[in-house]
Amino acid sequence: MSAQTDGPYGPLIPMPELTPDALRAAVARIAPSRIPALTHHLFEATTNAQQTQSLAPLRAFVHSWAVFVAIERHPDRAARLRELEQLVDAGEQDPTQAINEIRAIREAAEAEAGL
Repeated sequence: MSAQTDGPYGPLIPMPELTPDALRAAVARIAPSRIPALTHHLFEATTNAQQTQSLAPLRAFVHSWAVFVAIERHPDRAARLRELEQLVDAGEQDPTQAINEIRAIREAAEAEAGL
């Protein structure tokens, strides 16, 4: 895991390696309620990879969960993302600014994860 700091307190955990086991361990620490979803996604990705004889489903799994971990390991960033997503889902105002901020959060998380 690579260490990165975020202000005086830093992230909850270091960014893990981009392997299913390391991502599972990270999710278990920062969002244990999401382990069933991760397990289901990994099962589907493995099955699809075998059926299609392609690593693409496994790459998509790693990408998705690496971004999730990169976001969730910073509680303030994760809370802001949920706030923005709720704002867009409510549909009560122009979502353009919220969508742009969501995109920026996800792009920062991808960069942080090395994707």
